[in-house]
Amino acid sequence: MRIIKWVLAVIVGLGLLAGVGSLLLPASTHVERAITIDRSPEQVYATLNSFERFSAWSPWAEYDPHARYTFEGPASGVGARMRWVGNRSVGSGSQQITESIPHRKIVVALDFDGSVARATYLIEPAGSGTRLTWAFDSDHGYNPFGRWLGLLFDRMIGADYEKGLLKLKGLLESTQA
Repeated sequence: MRIIKWVLAVIVGLGLLAGVGSLLLPASTHVERAITIDRSPEQVYATLNSFERFSAWSPWAEYDPHARYTFEGPASGVGARMRWVGNRSVGSGSQQITESIPHRKIVVALDFDGSVARATYLIEPAGSGTRLTWAFDSDHGYNPFGRWLGLLFDRMIGADYEKGLLKLKGLLESTQA
């Protein structure tokens, strides 16, 4: 009986430690990657301001080539929305452009089956090309699991962002200027 009490005390102690410890972790997560593309800011902006070509450069499109995409609202700019339903690796969700500053910035609201975040594309002239920064921001509030998971986001999606930026660069630089 003493062993059971001791084991329960350890489990409760670890649970409390994890819960209280989570309050010391960041309440938000920021991940970003950048690349220089040999195309004008106007061309980069035109591709990102619409979801029409998203699957052509998305790092997640190859994880589930059979995912279904639907589009709502305007074809581009604020209000353009893309929904997807896929296998376990891509899940289901939506993204909607919420802010669009021509040739400079696009903000996208992300919804992954109820878990919300924000993606931002910052578009800056760089010599004869464009420096594109793709950022991901998520607010975890007081959710202890979200805070612990937030510690892994850079490793979880950073590589996908790098892959997507390389694919976007290849797509844009292979098309006529």
